[in-house]
Parts: sequence; structure tokens; C-alpha cells
Amino acid sequence: MAKKAKKARAATPAVYRITEIVGTSPTSWADAAANGIKAASKSLRDLRVAEVDRLDVKIESGKLVYRAKLKLSFKYHGDD
Repeated sequence: MAKKAKKARAATPAVYRITEIVGTSPTSWADAAANGIKAASKSLRDLRVAEVDRLDVKIESGKLVYRAKLKLSFKYHGDD
């Protein structure tokens, strides 16, 4: 027997906000991005997408500090 096609559900309208952050790490850009997302998730609800905008390295006292500038999107909930 042929399977019945599932009905497509209409997407609920939503609004998303975008903010920029910079995560840092002494070891790698991946860790810098992960650290930034981890820190942001403590105060932002419903994080959806993280887009790497820029990667650079800062030199502090002869040591490298990896930095990842991220654009984070999260669902906007208004006054609920």
C-alpha cells in the first residue's frame, strides 16, 4: 500500500532577533565560538543560529588569544 502524504503544517509566524558577540579562547577558534555561544545561552532564550562573522587572533603578553565574532539569532518573545 502507498503511504499517505503528511499534511504540511502552516508555520507559526515568529520574529527573530540578531545580536553580535565575540567569544575568546587560548586554544582555538572553535573553542572561542563555543565559549561565546555558551556564555550567550546563559542570558538569551531560544538561540537558533550562530553565524561566524570574523575570526582573528589577539596577541596579549606574547600569547595568542583566538577570537570569533558571531552573529546569533534567537526567537523574540516580546513581553511574555
